[in-house]
Amino acid sequence: MDQQRLEAFMGQFVQDLGAAATAPLVVLGDRLGLYKAMADGSPVTPAELAERTGCRERYVREWLCQQAASGYIEYEDGAFRLPPEHAVALADDESPNFIPGAFQLLSAMVKDEPRIRERFRSGEGMPWGDHDHDLFEGTERFFRPGYLANLNDAWLPALDGVVEKLSAGARVADIGCGHGASTILMAQAFPESSFVGSDIHPASIEAARDAAARAGVDVTFEVASAADFGGGPFDLVCVFDALHDMGDPVGVAAHVRSQLAEDGTWMVVEPYAGDRVEDNLNPVGRVFYAGSTLLCTPNSLSQDVGLALGAQAGERRLAEVLHEGGFEHVRRAAETPFNLVLEVRPATAVMH
Repeated sequence: MDQQRLEAFMGQFVQDLGAAATAPLVVLGDRLGLYKAMADGSPVTPAELAERTGCRERYVREWLCQQAASGYIEYEDGAFRLPPEHAVALADDESPNFIPGAFQLLSAMVKDEPRIRERFRSGEGMPWGDHDHDLFEGTERFFRPGYLANLNDAWLPALDGVVEKLSAGARVADIGCGHGASTILMAQAFPESSFVGSDIHPASIEAARDAAARAGVDVTFEVASAADFGGGPFDLVCVFDALHDMGDPVGVAAHVRSQLAEDGTWMVVEPYAGDRVEDNLNPVGRVFYAGSTLLCTPNSLSQDVGLALGAQAGERRLAEVLHEGGFEHVRRAAETPFNLVLEVRPATAVMH
């Protein structure tokens, strides 16, 4: 046995355990308004923060100490401070760097571990809608910052001719829209266009409708699966971080093609991944493989076909699925450390 290797692994374990233990405390800080109450950057004592938030000082003191030990906040002379660079990530819901949603999503994954454990033995799937409620809200809050930072300013402009169509007035379908963050952001940027968001999960559609009303945008949200949504032809169809979750992505691709205008575009946004397992053995792959094990693969296996692409399918495998579904043109239009953005079009659209 290599003792140094064992000691290094135990050091990694302590780091991982601390990170895992921090997750529920971030959720607490988010839900109790503790981060927001510190967002001005001024030093605060446990008693002062407790007073601001209506919490008990003894609990707040312990929470503050853990957050300081984690490096999330600073401590000096009996007072604690949330640096502005951290406040934008922990206290600002509208920031493209907002992170508490990721921890909320993680809490749902932990809660559902016993049920997924059963599936490991039975081989059965677990539909998205059967998970803990925190999954649905946490997913929206986790992905929305990335859409806020990239969707209208980088991803849509990377698609050939799409922004021009949206500016003039296009028909857009957002498939698997969840709580509607992506649909609403596009509708706010392109008021001349019409948007329809659909999802198989009724509760998420209700949440999307409420979000659209709060945002003051005219968007239609409906309950429908990716394999049977209607209303085409659409100039643009979008699927954000959802194609790999579907049981029959080839069938979905064929249906999207039937609903797409002759010169239309399908934007497929997927988690960033290389084509080989070795390419994904990194911090980002670590996160996505975890989500894939507990969420994405079980959802796909719960549906017909159950192809179970997984969240780290990679561009080559995705292209194979899209070609099999009837699309001739698949191009990587953009990327971030967390996303691949594919421009998918039939040959007739490319000719135009």
